[in-house]
Amino acid sequence: MARLVLPSIERIPGGRAFAALSRRVRALIVAGVLFLVLFILVLTLPVPYVILSPGPTCNTLGTGDEASCRESAGSPIIVIKGRTTNKVTGHLNLTTVSESGGSVTAFQAFIAWLKHDETVVPYSSVHPPGTSDEQTNEQNAADFSESQDNATVAAACELKYPKKFGVVGVTYRGPSDGVLDPGDVLLTLDGKTATTTEALQAALAPTKPKQKVTVAVTRAGKPVSVTVTLGATLAGHTGGSLGISPGTVCAMPFSVDLGLGNRIGGPSAGLMFALGIMAKVGSLNLTDGHFVAGTGTIDATGRVGAIGGIALKMIAARNAGATVFLAPAGNCGDVRGNIPSGLQVVKVSTLSGAVADLQRIETKQSVPSC
Repeated sequence: MARLVLPSIERIPGGRAFAALSRRVRALIVAGVLFLVLFILVLTLPVPYVILSPGPTCNTLGTGDEASCRESAGSPIIVIKGRTTNKVTGHLNLTTVSESGGSVTAFQAFIAWLKHDETVVPYSSVHPPGTSDEQTNEQNAADFSESQDNATVAAACELKYPKKFGVVGVTYRGPSDGVLDPGDVLLTLDGKTATTTEALQAALAPTKPKQKVTVAVTRAGKPVSVTVTLGATLAGHTGGSLGISPGTVCAMPFSVDLGLGNRIGGPSAGLMFALGIMAKVGSLNLTDGHFVAGTGTIDATGRVGAIGGIALKMIAARNAGATVFLAPAGNCGDVRGNIPSGLQVVKVSTLSGAVADLQRIETKQSVPSC
């Protein structure tokens, strides 16, 4: 049987010197090499964290400066149909946070932790346990769609258009998605009156899911009839569902299309969308040529809510050139101590308050700050 014969350590290059070392020193050298190998291996292993950084900012008054701000190159972010828009200058930029794609290594997380413009957070804080990436993206898209609907309705009411009963919001990928629009004034359903919550429920009661119904509305001041295939019965109700949030809307004599589609997720662009709509069709100059950026959720009544990642959004705004930043009052605790140099932060809690503050800035009056 062949026998494996290992060369003497003295015959290995450098082996004579290594052999001359004491056993303790040799052990330390071997341990050091193993530690270095293991250390490098650990640094390259994926860890359950994500890296957040300042994302693109999109001017709601224009076509956006970033490709991620547009559905198609050169198209406006806010499209008004049915009336001539104001000639606006300046910026009303929504702000975003970017998330690292793919797995993050321990080394990448460590380097990001050392940077002032990146944040390392647990993966579970961005992607809830038990939820797939697809489900998270779907929820973000739904939240973004709802923020657009709320912004449209809130802006119309802030502009003092007449109050009616209609479509406050349309469920993302629901029965009426792409068929009914936020701000539509409800008239009838299959010929039955649908001008109040009670009347709409009564008209839906005898229907069934998957049944096609004709809904008559007033849209941009004109009568429109559409066909909706009803969805599943809602808890506590009978009949099919339209997949809308009905309530008080303010009837605009024009229509609004927000051209970002669902390219940006989450609800935090609502405030800036509403301000952008008002700047394009209202009587007030909201920017006076200033570079204003901001963030905040908005509901149909114009209340502004807190969001996540505001420190990174302020950095994104300042990097883009903003000098004024609108921050939800609920985020003031996160704002303090994180304001970039040269950025004036304005505390807002309502759409009407934000409009008033922008007017004060134009006339060089004091505004609330965090």
